[in-house]
Amino acid sequence: MTERKTLYKWFFVWDFDKEEAWLNEMALNGWVLVDVGLCRYTFERCEPGEYIIRLEMHGSDPDYVSFMEETGANYIGRCVQWIYFSRRSEYGEFNIFSDIDSKISHLQGIARMLMIIGAMNLLIGMVNVNEFSRINLLCATLLMYGLGRIHGKIEYLENERRLHE
Repeated sequence: MTERKTLYKWFFVWDFDKEEAWLNEMALNGWVLVDVGLCRYTFERCEPGEYIIRLEMHGSDPDYVSFMEETGANYIGRCVQWIYFSRRSEYGEFNIFSDIDSKISHLQGIARMLMIIGAMNLLIGMVNVNEFSRINLLCATLLMYGLGRIHGKIEYLENERRLHE
């Protein structure tokens, strides 16, 4: 029987790159991600560095999963809007985003989601003046902070694009 372990860890949506780096560090240490849930990661023993893990915010799309599997990627699972893939490192570099524009587009999708949910929390917090309104206002503040972090990443990539034009 294959050795397995489950870890529980929290990442904010704007820190998806840190989550991906952690998952790849686990793979470098001989633990490949095989299942994912809300703050739950299940790993199986593998050869150190055998796999590369990638994730992205992407709606439910079986055709996209099939396309990724045709490139040699293994579909691990999804958690809300996030989809997780692994691929053997022997196949070479594994990037979901082929260029700066596709990275920017991905970040803009995350920004839209943060903006909508943050605005809803702000509106609810301002309209419903009760003991729970503070929670909504706190959530709105946190989400707007995350939106700022995502916009910083977009600005960085736009500057990179200008440098290479």
